[in-house]
Amino acid sequence: MASLRRVKVLLVLNLIAVAGFVLFLAKCRPITAKSGDSFHDVHPRAEVANLTAHGGSSIQDAVLKRLSLLEDIVYRQLNGLSKSLGLIEGYGGRGKGGLPATLSPEEEEKAKGPHEKYGYNSYLSEKISLDRSIPDYRPTKCKELKYAKDLPQISIIFIFVNEALSVILRSVHSAVNHTPAQLLKEIILVDDNSDEEELKAPLEEYVNKRYPGLVKVVRNQKREGLIRARIEGWKAATGQVTGFFDAHVEFTAGWAEPVLSRIQENHKRVILPSIDNIKQDNFEVQRYENSAHGYSWELWCMYISPPKDWWDAGDPSLPIRYVLGC
Repeated sequence: MASLRRVKVLLVLNLIAVAGFVLFLAKCRPITAKSGDSFHDVHPRAEVANLTAHGGSSIQDAVLKRLSLLEDIVYRQLNGLSKSLGLIEGYGGRGKGGLPATLSPEEEEKAKGPHEKYGYNSYLSEKISLDRSIPDYRPTKCKELKYAKDLPQISIIFIFVNEALSVILRSVHSAVNHTPAQLLKEIILVDDNSDEEELKAPLEEYVNKRYPGLVKVVRNQKREGLIRARIEGWKAATGQVTGFFDAHVEFTAGWAEPVLSRIQENHKRVILPSIDNIKQDNFEVQRYENSAHGYSWELWCMYISPPKDWWDAGDPSLPIRYVLGC
């Protein structure tokens, strides 16, 4: 709470300083030189207009500089939240760009236990930034598509039980970083009765301070299973669209717009974005080639080649229909 109060105080002080600076300039009067002086009349507003005409404004530069400093202060305060959990923020570090991350021989020994516990290298995950950059594997045409400005908002729902904290928070950071703010209504974390202590108060305190009002935590009092847990998340959602995801995912830029656009066209549609792979041992992002998501009659998910008419269209940005009973 102390760190949050410091952030609020710094915000208020900086806003007051900026407002005072602008008011001071606005109140300045023209300075007229006495006869015989070699100065010309100087008017601050005229000077600002002149600077603007030449592509710059001293006032604007000063305000932007002040806001930049304020942003740095706030970021350092927020970054301290992750450090207290032994985690890292920022776009650099191990695994940057979706490349394989590695551990030293000493770290490899420490990683063995957590790896067996979670089924992936959770120790390595703690060494990878919550904000790491990953490659954009979308076809070129997908990046050129334009979408309506009035797309519906989405509630992103993550279901987890005894997941590594770093993996959950990377999912949250990735969703916030790569979903346009006007389209992201909220993120809901549904805890299906986890046992891990770090998933209780530490998780809740972090998301409440890091993303106040944006992230909600729903906790089941007993183990409900995946479907019931999803229903609990859906009950808590207030967005026009709900999206259900595992709590060990990372999003790329531009993922939300095509999903929301298709649903806006027909609200009965169920959309599944193209899913690449994150390798469990080194967190490398591995591209999956164009494929449709199908289900066997036993409801096992599988990747299958798109139907012939999709290939014949020659447009990789087109959606691919689900296939059932393969």
